[in-house]
Amino acid sequence: MSETAVPAHIGASQETDIASALGSRSIVLVGMMGAGKSTIGRRLAARLRLPFLDADIEIEAAAGMSIPDIFETHGEPHFRDGEARVIARLLDNGPAVIATGGGAFMRDDTRARIRDKAVSIWLKADADVILKRVKRRADRPLLQTDDPAATISRLLEAREPVYQTADLTIASRDVPHDRIVEECIDALRARLCPDAPAPRPTTDGISVTP
Repeated sequence: MSETAVPAHIGASQETDIASALGSRSIVLVGMMGAGKSTIGRRLAARLRLPFLDADIEIEAAAGMSIPDIFETHGEPHFRDGEARVIARLLDNGPAVIATGGGAFMRDDTRARIRDKAVSIWLKADADVILKRVKRRADRPLLQTDDPAATISRLLEAREPVYQTADLTIASRDVPHDRIVEECIDALRARLCPDAPAPRPTTDGISVTP
């Protein structure tokens, strides 16, 4: 059995418990660019047999233009307004696993909607991990600066106090993606199904907001 393999009866039990406890609520992944929200979200959705939705892709489809072009043409405030509308629509059509942009959770009304209609997971990544993952990409408008590392540090300082209000926190680091997904599954089950017997000891990298 591989390092990330899970006995079928245990995985199926966890997934069924989580889906039942979610009801019409979604799972929303929040955190910085490069934290792995889309990659982990797709795998988590597959495990839970839920649709996966990337808010950035939905925003581009609604606007008929790329996010960098929205920023350049209309500015960040216009983008944030559209982002809030798209996320509100996605939440109304749950359940699903939804990956959000790095700044989405900073908006008060979006956080309130997520709190009411979803379980939020902060994928917490350190600055060096984020920089390594995003430095070769040109589709991050907020990083088009002379010093991307300083920009990431500034964004982390401003955003982490808000991110940490998410329901769950999972450490995003350089380990196999399936390990992060497994930690998300374990944390969701502990949060949503507290009376169910744990299938295995809790792994590292997980914390639950009381």
